Amino acid sequence: MQQTDDPVTRKTRLRLWLNLLRTTRFVENRLREDMRLSYDLTLPRFEILAMLQRSETGLRMTDLSSQLMVSNGNVTGIVDRLVEDGLVERVPVPGDKRASLVRLTYKGEAVFAEMADVHERWVDQLLSEISGADAKAMIERLTAVRKKDDAS
Repeated sequence: MQQTDDPVTRKTRLRLWLNLLRTTRFVENRLREDMRLSYDLTLPRFEILAMLQRSETGLRMTDLSSQLMVSNGNVTGIVDRLVEDGLVERVPVPGDKRASLVRLTYKGEAVFAEMADVHERWVDQLLSEISGADAKAMIERLTAVRKKDDAS
C-alpha cells in the first residue's frame, strides 16, 4: 500500500477506517445480541468454544488468554461457566500438576457445531450486500495492510 500526500486520498482512507470501525461494531453487536437471544451465550464464550474446536488436544488457560488477549482471570470465569454448562472440561496436563487443559466435551462439540453453522448464516446475512468476489478482494487488501506491518 502506498502513502500519499494527496489530502483527498488521505481523507478518504480516514473515512474508510472510521467506516470499518462502525461496521465492525455494528456486526459484533448484532452477533452478540443474536447469540444471547438464541443460545443465552456471550461472544467471548463462543470464541473460546471456537478456539477449542480447532484444537485436537485442548488448550491451556494461558493459551486461551493470550489468543483472546484477555487476562487469565477473565478466561477462568468464562471457562468455569462453560464447565458448569457441560460444554468444556478441564483435564490434567501430564507432568505438570498445576496446569490443566481445557477441551470440548461431546456435548460441547455438538452444541458448538450447531452454533457455528447458525453463526455463519448470521454473518452471511449481515454481509449480504458484499458479493463473494468483493469479499475476497477486501480480505486480500486488509490482509496486505496487516502483512505490511508484520514486515516492518
